[in-house]
Amino acid sequence: MSSSLPGSVCDSPEAAVDALEALYDEAVEAERAALDRFIAGGAPPDAAERAAFRYPALTLRWQPEGPPPQTRRAWAKLQSPGDYITTITQPAAFRRYLLEQLRPLMAEYGATVSVSPSDREIPYPYVLEGGDELARGGVSAAALARHFPVPMLSAVGDEVADGLWRFRESEPLPLSLFDAARVDYSLRRLQHYTGTDWRDLRPWILLTNYQRYIGQFVDWALEELARPDSPYDRLVLPGGGAVTRGQDQASALASVAEAPWQRFQMPAYHLHRADGADGITIVNIGVGPSNAKTITDHLAVTRPHCWLMIGHCGGLRQSQEIGDYVLAHGYLRRDRILDDLLPPEIPVPALAEVQVALQQAAAAVTGEAGAALKRRLRTGTVVSYDDRNWELRFTQERLRINLSRAIAVDMESGTLAAQGYRLRVPYGTLLCVSDKPLHGEIKLPGAATAFYQRAVSEHLAIGIATFDILREQLTALHSRKLRAFDEPPFR
Repeated sequence: MSSSLPGSVCDSPEAAVDALEALYDEAVEAERAALDRFIAGGAPPDAAERAAFRYPALTLRWQPEGPPPQTRRAWAKLQSPGDYITTITQPAAFRRYLLEQLRPLMAEYGATVSVSPSDREIPYPYVLEGGDELARGGVSAAALARHFPVPMLSAVGDEVADGLWRFRESEPLPLSLFDAARVDYSLRRLQHYTGTDWRDLRPWILLTNYQRYIGQFVDWALEELARPDSPYDRLVLPGGGAVTRGQDQASALASVAEAPWQRFQMPAYHLHRADGADGITIVNIGVGPSNAKTITDHLAVTRPHCWLMIGHCGGLRQSQEIGDYVLAHGYLRRDRILDDLLPPEIPVPALAEVQVALQQAAAAVTGEAGAALKRRLRTGTVVSYDDRNWELRFTQERLRINLSRAIAVDMESGTLAAQGYRLRVPYGTLLCVSDKPLHGEIKLPGAATAFYQRAVSEHLAIGIATFDILREQLTALHSRKLRAFDEPPFR
């Protein structure tokens, strides 16, 4: 390509991210100033002023002069010469991620990077931090929509992730799975569902459908914050409160008790590490595949390192006992929630790195190995239904369960794995058998309570230990199994 790159060519990844931050901050400040003026009764922005309300664009050009470098890395790779482009939001918050992607692309491939204003306006709700700024002037949403950019669903989609994007000779290739408008849309939804600022989300995510796991996580987190040598330094609570290292126990417990988690559909807790870039998030996603898809659609834009499902399941084999674990190696997807986006005949592979780490963590936490561990930890297929009362149609489902050789049944695991595969987020599932519906051991209130008290703490500890193992193997974790042949360069 002979045409010049748009905007400013950057001589380093750091300079590129600095330029993105400067352009984004200028656009947000200009739009906020116009909003403040209009709400106070002043003039709306004219066309020239609105031209400043735009996301920055990041453009990468690769014109190889020889064979591409050899790398086993699954991301930050270039396969086709040409221009790549995406719009960027919140570059300061995503700085570490952006640098991780740009450094190998510039150093190893010799790609040229430029930053410029894009032609995509920033919708006005996305420049408001508190969410209640508009209430001051009593200005209607209709009035704002006449003069300020608004979110347009036609501009928000997963065409790149779902393989629906179509190459055109005259247009650049996508640089990332999600553009700025798609990311901003999900960042605001995350705050709505979880009750926490999206900036507090950590890259290691536990997903559960039982509040008891949340209670155990909080107890463990408070113990960590009380340990002088712990790597963790802050626990963020639903509603915006936090417990910090060194806080006295009575005050910490009061903060946890006062957190209004009941207000939020999928409350989340975030345990930060002192390095500021790692840590663990746990989200109670509730019950069912619809919730599982909803939250992971939004979590994916933060580009987490891994999400794990830790929840309960019905054991389908006579040899299983209440409290045994199921490590999913495959999924029979009867959830139906993703059939149009990822048809059931598309295999969702187990990720070796996650599977091995889960098994190693289970051995370490339980203290069992060999045959003893195999008696408690069974690998196999999990069937995920969209109908909690699937037992009432067992006559129709019996053959499919038999043919799949499924060993457990739940409602979320298949969806979460399929979403991880679809949106390129490493995933895994470790379930605990809470009942055996085919063998007369149904979940009754008394037995369920005893089971919960005994099993949840150990199960949670296995999930946390798995993340400790995976932290040391990030390059391998972001597997090539998740990448398409025409994958965008950014992870």
